[in-house]
Amino acid sequence: MKIAVLLLIAVFLGISTVYAHPPSDIKITFNPDTKILSAIVFHDTSNPIKHYIKKVDVGLNGKEIIEHTISREDNNETQAVSYLIPDVKEGDSISVEGYCSISGKLKKEITVTGKK
Repeated sequence: MKIAVLLLIAVFLGISTVYAHPPSDIKITFNPDTKILSAIVFHDTSNPIKHYIKKVDVGLNGKEIIEHTISREDNNETQAVSYLIPDVKEGDSISVEGYCSISGKLKKEITVTGKK
């Protein structure tokens, strides 16, 4: 009986892992005039209510400054986020990290350039 239960759990975990995946990409833009950071986290899913981007972290020069918990993905392909970050200046590094609700994460980074 114990072996059957352990086997069933192993099969369930194996199936869950097959369908779970980290974000495939993150596109980051920062407008130095408005100080608005925008990011699109790409994460294909057939069920954005159960399998979605659950959290987005934003870092400035290696220090986490925003932790945003999300309850569901915008749609079956992406999660868009925007933040006002008034302390950013030219040359700063901004990172965005997206976390899958089931398994995996992806982090991307940009360096802020001068005004447009």
